[in-house]
Amino acid sequence: MSNYRVVLRADEDQASPEQRRQAEQRFVRALEAELGDAALVLPIYQQYLRLVQQYGDLPDLAALTDAERAVMQAWQSAESAALIAALGPHRYMDDAQFEILPD
Repeated sequence: MSNYRVVLRADEDQASPEQRRQAEQRFVRALEAELGDAALVLPIYQQYLRLVQQYGDLPDLAALTDAERAVMQAWQSAESAALIAALGPHRYMDDAQFEILPD
């Protein structure tokens, strides 16, 4: 059971409600598969956001602690896999963003 939900934010003319729902599901499945468990998604995402706030979007990985680097790399890898899984057939949705919200 997950402690978060994902919402696809995109222009309404870019995807039907069903396409959005399916993209959100693909995004969630890929995140959870990449991170290993649904329960890890929100805590890792929140840690990632704190690191971005502290160090910026593209920090020098050598400046991070081992734990910070592990979080940063885990999230970036999972998010990349999720975006590919979710938008693969809908690459025209270039303004699309996935928002991760706590339940």
